[in-house]
Amino acid sequence: MQPASSPRIEVRHASLADLDALVALEQHTFDSDQLSRTQYRRHLASDSARVLVVDGAGPSLAGAAVVFFRKGSAVARLYSLATAAEARGKGVASALMEAVEAAARDRGCRLLRLEVRADNPAAIRLYERHGYHRIGQLAAYYDDGADGWRYEGPLVSRAEREKRP
Repeated sequence: MQPASSPRIEVRHASLADLDALVALEQHTFDSDQLSRTQYRRHLASDSARVLVVDGAGPSLAGAAVVFFRKGSAVARLYSLATAAEARGKGVASALMEAVEAAARDRGCRLLRLEVRADNPAAIRLYERHGYHRIGQLAAYYDDGADGWRYEGPLVSRAEREKRP
């Protein structure tokens, strides 16, 4: 959660004009399992994907998220969430999570699933803070052989989440 004195973080839908910045963020954030320029271009044009971004300084992005939807499914999938090193700890990832959840709720989804590297404690803390729970282990899931965890959570608003004990 952001401190009350922090400025509101604006999340917007990405466009083709963001393609270079999306690819640069991807390359600076992930050592493996990177989305390619072609994949981003396809996701930007797809009805079954939503790419959300937070602007950074100049032409760079502070963060980006990719979420997938399947027709007729009540489950959305967070495919990727990346935050620029200089934006970490400033609420960018939480703002992106809230925007992803809102987009999924708008599509009629009730659950969000995601995979996270088992060696990424910061991301695990983020997801658990947002009410996600571990539902599976993924041995050697990533290209570099790292293990992963599958998480799932109900799509509830921030206000509903904060009311829970």
